[in-house]
Amino acid sequence: MKVRFPKFEFSNVRAHWAPNWEFAQRANAASLIPAYIEPYLLKVMMKARKEIDPSKAALHNDLDIFIKQEMQHCRQHIAFNKRMHEVGYELLKPIEKDFEATFAGFLANKSMRFNLAYCEGFESLSATACELYFEDYNELLESADPEPTDMWRWHLAEEFEHRTVCSDVYHELSGLNPVFAYFYRLYGYFYAIVHLGRFQLMVSKKLLEHDRRNMTPDELQESFVRDKYARKIMGRRFFRNMLKICSPFYDPIKRREPRGYRAYLQDFEAKYDRGATAPIAA
Repeated sequence: MKVRFPKFEFSNVRAHWAPNWEFAQRANAASLIPAYIEPYLLKVMMKARKEIDPSKAALHNDLDIFIKQEMQHCRQHIAFNKRMHEVGYELLKPIEKDFEATFAGFLANKSMRFNLAYCEGFESLSATACELYFEDYNELLESADPEPTDMWRWHLAEEFEHRTVCSDVYHELSGLNPVFAYFYRLYGYFYAIVHLGRFQLMVSKKLLEHDRRNMTPDELQESFVRDKYARKIMGRRFFRNMLKICSPFYDPIKRREPRGYRAYLQDFEAKYDRGATAPIAA
């Protein structure tokens, strides 16, 4: 694991930054999630860190790196989302405000166990998304604008890199025996799937409806065809990965590495990193 400090330039980014505009808008909808869930993750993990025995030095070290990585993810997605406001999508602002309030409610009203399980569920989804961006989305990202493409690949590569941390913290602090910890982990995972899935679908619908307001019938038909194709690719691995994650023997450290993700991070550092720290062993 390693903390990287990228500097992206979003001032010229278009909302339709990929040839398949509908895919780009679905990714843009997803960009709202890290802007608000990751500050929540940080608060949960900083609270958890205080409860973990200081003798667990490796876990404390992993948490420190995790927190610093997630800070960077949050900052970059906030900057990207502001660019979306600037190019005509101010309709996102009230949606973002409501979404932020959801996580404030989790922190105020839900148990620490729930928050840890939800965080672990989200991290399982993020590690899956890394496979998509490195293995399945290549054709959708061909000729796409580099800044959003690199933002997503960098972010999700780091999600895969720190994929064990929330799981380790959950199992350290859940207070449950292995059987109950397994079923409660599944509860957190499915809660995250439903909560975040509904949110992304809702935002995607609003963005696409906004784009389609002035389309001709032929343009609408082309948009629906492109969207159907994008959704087919985007959902390709979902059930296969869900079954793996639901296994009682699931261990995130044993997940297969997405092809090319390590080499990508090395190249990324040379291109974007404005002050990475020295590598720290996971």
